Amino acid sequence: MSAAYVIIGLLLLVLGGEFLVRSSVGLSFKLNISKMVIGMTVVSFATSAPELLVSLQAALDGSPAIAINNVIGSNIANIGLVLGITAIIGPIAVSKDFYKLNWPVMMLFSLVLYYFLKNDNLLSQTEGFILVFSLVIFLIVLIRSAKENKEEEGDDEVDDKLATVGYGKIFLWLSIGGVSLYFGSEFLVDGAKSLAKSYGVSEGVISITMIAIGTSVPELAASVIAAIKGEKAISLGNLIGSNIFNIASVLGLTSLVKEIPVTEPQMLSRDIFWMLGFAFIILPMVFVLKKLVLSRIEGVLLFLGYGTFIYLVAFA
Repeated sequence: MSAAYVIIGLLLLVLGGEFLVRSSVGLSFKLNISKMVIGMTVVSFATSAPELLVSLQAALDGSPAIAINNVIGSNIANIGLVLGITAIIGPIAVSKDFYKLNWPVMMLFSLVLYYFLKNDNLLSQTEGFILVFSLVIFLIVLIRSAKENKEEEGDDEVDDKLATVGYGKIFLWLSIGGVSLYFGSEFLVDGAKSLAKSYGVSEGVISITMIAIGTSVPELAASVIAAIKGEKAISLGNLIGSNIFNIASVLGLTSLVKEIPVTEPQMLSRDIFWMLGFAFIILPMVFVLKKLVLSRIEGVLLFLGYGTFIYLVAFA
């Protein structure tokens, strides 16, 4: 039964990713803003919903390790696994907004989270409010910046037919995508937890590996589908936005409901440094081999790095 849940979950997540890409491209035409912004708002909110539900439920159930490790593991998976695989499918062209705004904000939120947790081994309600408030400010700046720089954006390969799709169909697609992602993640996480527990794996390992991978599958599905269709702006924007949202909205909102203590020392001594490392490394990567391009070779390196992380967590 656990294996069946995993398979059903994966199918629903792929379906949800397809509908999210359609609706996000449609909205980019209707709202006259860049697809990068759509990827960092609509898609990121929807694909971060599984992390929010898992972390919130875990905190309320007295499992703070799952609440925090789920987000840290998901952010690592988004870059090492999802971005790695997306770049392997095809090189990703990177806009100047990446290093001028998006990457610095992701790095800042990551460092702030580390400080909040390291300071007193607790993510308090006040710190949660700061994270959520900062996210709102970031979104305002992001949208204004996109509107000001719209004339500098290059043309992307998009399905022009989506420009004529009505709002009703767009929001129907968005609803189908969100619901599919929600139930798909639930099935996948439940199945993965059952399989892991049957092998006697600890709660910490489960949360930062299987649960984190399970809740990152929406990002993987949406990004891979977007990459195949040539929607690289959405692929990169979705991943960077999802990492920001995971910290600011998932942990921020969860800690507003219930403060989250650090209960496993390896989270601060090992796991969060992997998250910071993966967040940092993509900046020099986009300049090393070819300026403002994440190549297939770099995608392979990210994927191998993620495999090393999983090996150390599960077997070291």
